[in-house]
Amino acid sequence: MRHGKKFNHLSRQQGHRRSMLANMACSLIEHKRINTTVAKAKALKQFVEPLITKSKEDTTHNRRTVFAYLRDKNGVTELFREVAAKVGDRPGGYTRIIKLGNRLGDNADMAMIELVDFNELYNGGKREEKKAKSRRGGKAKKTEAVAPEAKAPEAPAADSAPTTEAAE
Repeated sequence: MRHGKKFNHLSRQQGHRRSMLANMACSLIEHKRINTTVAKAKALKQFVEPLITKSKEDTTHNRRTVFAYLRDKNGVTELFREVAAKVGDRPGGYTRIIKLGNRLGDNADMAMIELVDFNELYNGGKREEKKAKSRRGGKAKKTEAVAPEAKAPEAPAADSAPTTEAAE
């Protein structure tokens, strides 16, 4: 009987399972979303979310602990730099699993697992607006913060125009 044993072994031995989850976690951190089966996505979610929580506090001990799980220097670096900066104020739930249907070859249930804060389609920039608001004087600060951002895209557009003339 398997009373109280919730861990999915994924029909693999311990070493293979750990290596597979480490590789999938590194791919998820690097590409921000990956396609896999539903069972592997659920196992990966349990594997990677505690690591993302550890990355919110950048200490040597946390880096070594995460490296023991991921075993990839570049993955650890990107996790602590880019991912931790985006999820710094989120209390949990860093990943999202979206079911895609069945695979053609073997009819396996497929899913896409992605990092929540890196998908602009679902959050649509609403997260940034929430940060800018405050209870006192939020409108004045918000307009000042938006004004420099509006000027920044104009400069690259001007730079790209001479390059197109040079190409002609």
